[in-house]
Amino acid sequence: MALVNEHFLKLPGSYLFSDIAKKVNTFRITHPKQEVIRLGIGDVTRPLPQACIEAMHRAVEEMADAGTFRGYGPEQGYDFLIEAIIKHDYAPRGIHFSPSEIFISDGAKSDTGNIGDILRHDNSVGVTDPIYPVYIDSNVMCGRAGVLEEGSKWSNVTYMPCTSENNFIPEIPDKRIDIIYLCYPNNPTGTTLTKPELKKWVDYALANDTLILFDAAYEAFIREEDVPHSIYEIKGAKKCAIEFHSFSKTAGFTGVRCGYTVVPKELTAATLEGERIPLNKLWNRRQCTKFNGTSYITQRAAEAIYTPEGQRQVKETIDYYMDNARTMKEGLEAAGLKVYGGVNAPYIWLKTPDGTSSWKFFEQMLYEANVVATPGVGFGPNGEGYIRLTAFGKHEDCTEAMKRIRSWLKR
Repeated sequence: MALVNEHFLKLPGSYLFSDIAKKVNTFRITHPKQEVIRLGIGDVTRPLPQACIEAMHRAVEEMADAGTFRGYGPEQGYDFLIEAIIKHDYAPRGIHFSPSEIFISDGAKSDTGNIGDILRHDNSVGVTDPIYPVYIDSNVMCGRAGVLEEGSKWSNVTYMPCTSENNFIPEIPDKRIDIIYLCYPNNPTGTTLTKPELKKWVDYALANDTLILFDAAYEAFIREEDVPHSIYEIKGAKKCAIEFHSFSKTAGFTGVRCGYTVVPKELTAATLEGERIPLNKLWNRRQCTKFNGTSYITQRAAEAIYTPEGQRQVKETIDYYMDNARTMKEGLEAAGLKVYGGVNAPYIWLKTPDGTSSWKFFEQMLYEANVVATPGVGFGPNGEGYIRLTAFGKHEDCTEAMKRIRSWLKR
């Protein structure tokens, strides 16, 4: 008899965004004439940069010719893309990596979920709260999160509150934690850490032999000078951090799937006997066994992001979304609502008025304004009383949504 992994049974019945989809579908069935504006799920709406499209066409033609056809590629990624990443994303910031420290993937979600494969099941875990649900759920699946306690918290997870009271900057833990997840610019709050603030985390990790898993999926949206684009801008981070990047929001690759993970060769973790093991070697072994690599066509498209034309086109797309964020932030503030984020990230973190719960305000906004958001409590206990709105919609939809919300709140 085959036995199930019972840790999966501890998970909530469905994923947050599946619950939202069900509620929206119910509304559409019961209100077929109402036009819904979706600003909840962080999917993009702008097309791929033309430079990427042209690169994909050229790659397809290569695959159609026996002389240039490519089969299995390297699990770690093709050198042409890795070299472009090092040259454009790190070298200008004074950060240097060898090609073997960069691993091309099908997106940051996959790698942040899979990185636990190379870490013991009984490591303690720390997360900022609220946070991207995948960080918690992937640890639940392997038994690392413990058991779900009253208040929707897991017993082996340390929650570091991010609230308006602390300006969404989590406090450094007063105890040692084995693994800490940081996501900046933050999903869902849209807030950031300055270099001095991020340095405190690196210093903590070095002093406590803690591994930081740093999700930098939204770094391309950063506007302010004192906000780091990479944790490796902080001295010593190569000894304590793994960094995850994604082209999904940067260049519209949500349906194409490509990202990369940096595992420095200086980074080690310990066995029970105290032997230090390089995590780069373990991650390489994991990828060679369980991942067959991102497609050649996709990687050629990603390489094109770094061409002058690609860089210009990506900037235009990011500017478009950040203009949406500005429009939304200003519109919501004009309606008398308390709003965070939207400056260095494409997310608006909105405080619900009068202590309304996240799910109740979500439903009120859906039924009264016909606008879809994401309940903040779905990102963790400290997300209660907030909702998240994304700036990835069409500009006209974002503008119309703000009009609807202002009109609804005036009733």
